[in-house]
Amino acid sequence: MALFDEDMRVEPAPRRPLSRRTRIGTGALAVALVLLLAMSFLPTGSVIEQPGPVYDTLGTVTDSEGRQVPLISVDGAQTYPTTGSLDLLTVQVVGNRERQPTWFELVGAWFDPSRAIVPIDAVFPAGQSTQEREQESAAMMTDSQEEATTAALEELGYDVPRELAIQGVDADGASAGLLQAGDAITAANGTRIVSANDLRAKIAEGQGQPITLTIERDGRTQDVTVTPRESTSNGQTTWLVGITLMIQYAFPIDVTIQLDNVGGPSAGMMFALGIIDTLTPDDLTGGNRIAGTGTISADGVVGPIGGIRQKLWGASAAGARYFLAPRSNCDEVVGHVPDGLRVFSVQTLDDSLAVLDAIREGGDLDALPTCTTG
Repeated sequence: MALFDEDMRVEPAPRRPLSRRTRIGTGALAVALVLLLAMSFLPTGSVIEQPGPVYDTLGTVTDSEGRQVPLISVDGAQTYPTTGSLDLLTVQVVGNRERQPTWFELVGAWFDPSRAIVPIDAVFPAGQSTQEREQESAAMMTDSQEEATTAALEELGYDVPRELAIQGVDADGASAGLLQAGDAITAANGTRIVSANDLRAKIAEGQGQPITLTIERDGRTQDVTVTPRESTSNGQTTWLVGITLMIQYAFPIDVTIQLDNVGGPSAGMMFALGIIDTLTPDDLTGGNRIAGTGTISADGVVGPIGGIRQKLWGASAAGARYFLAPRSNCDEVVGHVPDGLRVFSVQTLDDSLAVLDAIREGGDLDALPTCTTG
């Protein structure tokens, strides 16, 4: 019995033509895939912000030589052991002007509550290179550390003398040939000056009238008269004398903050708390893991920062139970707090210390200010 007939030919059944609807759908899918592929190579005009590394100001970090060193160290005063942690948070930026995130990466970030899509100009201003941004960020970190140290030491009763000094003079500005780097400004039109804001206010008050600055140069006091020049930006008129300023501090003890590859001013409040905890026998944290963020001025005022939603998620992922947030950032906090994290709003260093006292002593946490709507 034969199973197959070698002479028999089997004709395949005729293929049914594709329907018009199927052809249109297939074509649309192909076009969509081509467009998606093309979009993956197009610039997005955005970068992604996401939680960055978390650092305990009471702990250690790796220095440039690979050694573990205290994040905060003090010479010239007694220090005390600490428990718990006071975490500072960072934000990591994915992308820059040279390499922008793809559209696929943006879609992934869109559905992740811990990440944010922001316009590239908001992070990398037009005309500013990545290197220039990093240098500016490093300078702000240095200023932040000095102001945090001043705020902490003065909170502990130390006297920290300071003076407003000229860091640079614009070669084409109003002060060229009159002022020079290193000059210390002590007064303007006879009024004592202790901060850059004081000086700006006196210049603005004159509305372009010549201003007499009392300076100290090479150990001698002298008066220099400068005529501000008008500048208009975004429809607003300001008066400029063409100088950049810095505060010079005379610290009574040596406080070193070791934190490489992190820039910006937003860790100031946590630096100040870490310094206070290091210099006092009381344990500020009560053994708890507490995170926070906020700039700080030398007089202890806590200011707003960027990327607070990413920092909330970073704190939560690191295991923090409590979070100190600048009150001026509260509108960004409401509705975006991860489960298990309790947020308190603060405006000053004293506010932050009050929160830590309540946590440590088992106080009424419900009585402390928090971020609410309205």
